[in-house]
Amino acid sequence: PRSEYATGLADAALGRRWCSALLSIALGSCRVPVGWNAPLKPRSGGYPLIIFSHGLGTFRTLYSAICTELASWGCVVAALEHRDHSAATTYFCSAGAGTEQWIPFQRVPPGQKEFYFRNKQVHQRAQECVRALRLFQGIAGGGTVPDILHQGWDLCLLKDNLDLTKVAVMGHSFGGVTAVLALVKEPSFRCAVALDAWMFPLENLLYPEVPKPVLFINTEKFQTPESLAKMKRLSSRNGQTRIVTVLGTVHEDQTDFAFFPGKLFSRIFGRRGTLDPHKALAITSRAALAFLQRHLELQEQFGQWDELLEGVGDSVVPEAPLRRSHL
Repeated sequence: PRSEYATGLADAALGRRWCSALLSIALGSCRVPVGWNAPLKPRSGGYPLIIFSHGLGTFRTLYSAICTELASWGCVVAALEHRDHSAATTYFCSAGAGTEQWIPFQRVPPGQKEFYFRNKQVHQRAQECVRALRLFQGIAGGGTVPDILHQGWDLCLLKDNLDLTKVAVMGHSFGGVTAVLALVKEPSFRCAVALDAWMFPLENLLYPEVPKPVLFINTEKFQTPESLAKMKRLSSRNGQTRIVTVLGTVHEDQTDFAFFPGKLFSRIFGRRGTLDPHKALAITSRAALAFLQRHLELQEQFGQWDELLEGVGDSVVPEAPLRRSHL
């Protein structure tokens, strides 16, 4: 990504702007096995849609591994970049002007309680997920989408190639709880996949309002008993909700950081999981696909991974290990 993202990430996620150059080199050296602006392969009946929400202090392209993996199995994945000041940085261009306007990361202001600050953000984030869905609904209805950034790929090509009866919302950390809240705000979302969800920002009054099933895929070293209790509260209200934990993983293992060289990762974050990141990605993506097949009624072979949804398999357990987070 551009240098502004490396600087924002160094400041937001690490609090160390000095390492922005190191991050810029590391991020710039990563390559994603995709074809840029490749032609769309038409699909009879259309592709299912996943709206993806990033975590606190990150940005959309830090989830390329999980997003491209899901896309490779036949899903359209829209990775958002939120404008609530929770991204490491982001920008937009106003129509006509074409001038970039950057939105920096913002910490909780002094004297303000974190819950109220984050709760306002999570509601904006969930609404932005709904707004993204409206964009695709407009495309499916024959509407045009002005490309202010001129990236060379016409979104209108998706017309007649989306199945908007099969839509899910997904996210990591802050994005995980954003996905849960989006189920409350938009009935078109049929289920949610929450990767290591940070449940803190969601108000208690909304838990009974979550109408659809959620798959919580947690890492071993992040969740607290308080957060897990909130997940179990949702599970008790919906028998289709599932909670599993991938053993040997830390919070960053569900991002592209997991694929940084070991010494670089450890120097930046001070910790890393013991499970091979490719195996962790396989478990996460397969569990997500099995859940999506079940609740979006996909005509695929993802049911072969149904056992993962019950926490059965190598390096995965149901719910959570009986110990507190080490973080």
